[in-house]
Amino acid sequence: MGIFDFLSGEFIDVIHWVDDTRDTLVWRFERHGHEIKYGAKLTVREGQAAVFVHEGQLADVFTPGLYMLETNNMPIMTTLQHWDHGFKSPFKSEIYFVNTTRFTDLKWGTKNPIIARDPEFGPVRLRAFGTYAVRVTDPARFMQEIVGTDGEFTMDEISFQIRNIIVQEFSRVIAGSGIPVLDMAANTRDLGKLVAKEISGTLSSYGMEMPELYVENISLPPAVEEVLDKRTSMGIVGDLGKYTQFAAAEALGKAAETPNSGMGAGIGAGIGMAMGAALGQQGPWGAAPAAAQQPPAAAAPPPPPPVEHVWHIAENGQTSGPFSKASLGRMVTDGKLTRETYVWTAGQDGWKKAEDVAELAQLFTIMPPPPPGM
Repeated sequence: MGIFDFLSGEFIDVIHWVDDTRDTLVWRFERHGHEIKYGAKLTVREGQAAVFVHEGQLADVFTPGLYMLETNNMPIMTTLQHWDHGFKSPFKSEIYFVNTTRFTDLKWGTKNPIIARDPEFGPVRLRAFGTYAVRVTDPARFMQEIVGTDGEFTMDEISFQIRNIIVQEFSRVIAGSGIPVLDMAANTRDLGKLVAKEISGTLSSYGMEMPELYVENISLPPAVEEVLDKRTSMGIVGDLGKYTQFAAAEALGKAAETPNSGMGAGIGAGIGMAMGAALGQQGPWGAAPAAAQQPPAAAAPPPPPPVEHVWHIAENGQTSGPFSKASLGRMVTDGKLTRETYVWTAGQDGWKKAEDVAELAQLFTIMPPPPPGM
């Protein structure tokens, strides 16, 4: 190293960082021997913070602005005043620039399916993926907990750990949410906010925060999706009979386009037989006979059986039953049911005396008259 290069290094007094990598979280200002002169200018731009480390200990954190490193609360660091040490100052200091902007469009996803209990389908396996954004909110804590003495710390070095935290919290939230699988697509926004809130405690201990987390998709296994598609198709079809007729008509149309094919010939023969049978039912002048014009009337279905009522009895403030009409007839014979007994059945407006109910009044008319001499 020539004397000119050495003196050039000694008189550098502007400390700043311009990042064009888009993935660097922390960058250490490289100085010969980590010796920073007294009175140097420190420029911290917007979206940055400068962490000052002196003799291995975190001394101060600088927010955006221009600073002169000559105040009393900063250690006096100069090389030129230490001639007796041969231009090697015993005071070693370092400055780390921390990127405090948002790192966006970071990917996350479930490596293995999440088992959840769906109220409609039962146990299901789910996969999900999306994007998230993070940023450093406490540069000092981030340096102490994550970076250490790494001179250039990138987002790739911590993204794997953050993805693991997201998947863990997402699995727990999904398993305990109780949201049906068919309704999850309408709740991805709320799920993302809920997961980000659960993660905030862990990230704050790293000196970071997650302002955004998006759930782009929640999917089922292919076999389950195939069954679900069939179920959806059945719901769209509606009347299976009409759908079968429609499918048959479509098949006939496609067969007609290829008349020389075996299928076309077979279908054509079937159509011809059907037309011949229809013509055979017509008269000599092309008019169908009266019997053929009017299809036979379908036999009327038998009427439904009458509904048998069951009855409840009220005696001495208590109710009993239900009793069939036959049981009530035996009770009349035994004297356990009289005309004054209150009865009720479904559809009746309140309790009525047995003699006031037309259906039960006949039970009292079939009793024999009193014996002679009474």
